[in-house]
Amino acid sequence: MNKPSILILCTGNSCRSHMAEGILRAAAGDFIVVHSAGSNPAGYVHPQAIATMAEIGIDISAHTSKHMNDFLGRTIDTVITVCGNADQACPMFPSQMHRYHWGFDDPAHVTGTEEEIQSAFRRVRDQIQLVFNAYAAGLRQAR
Repeated sequence: MNKPSILILCTGNSCRSHMAEGILRAAAGDFIVVHSAGSNPAGYVHPQAIATMAEIGIDISAHTSKHMNDFLGRTIDTVITVCGNADQACPMFPSQMHRYHWGFDDPAHVTGTEEEIQSAFRRVRDQIQLVFNAYAAGLRQAR
C-alpha cells in the first residue's frame, strides 16, 4: 500500500515549512511521506531554522528550498499551508484529497538582538510542533 503524501507550503520555503516538515516526519514519518515547498522559494533553508530544530533533535540541514510547481506531477494527498501568502497562491494538486491552512508568524522577518531572533524562531517552532504533533496523532488514530 502506498503511503499518503503530504506537502507543506509557505512562501519562501526557508523556515516554517521546513520546521513543519521535520517535525511531522519525526512524529509520523513511518506511515506518510512528507515534503515542503514554497510559492516563491528563497533558495536556502534559514540557518536559524536549522539550529532551532537541532535543539529538539531534528536535523533539517540537508533540506533544500523547492518550488511548489515541482510537485504538480506527483501524487499529493494533503496540502498544508503554513502562511497566508502560500494559502492564496496554492494551486489544486490533481490527486489532492485534503487541504489545511495553519498560519504561523514568519520568524525570518523578526529584527532585534540575536537573542530576540532566536526566541522568535523557538516560539514558532514550538507552535508548529504542537500543531503538527497533534495532526500526526490524529493520523495515527485514523489508521
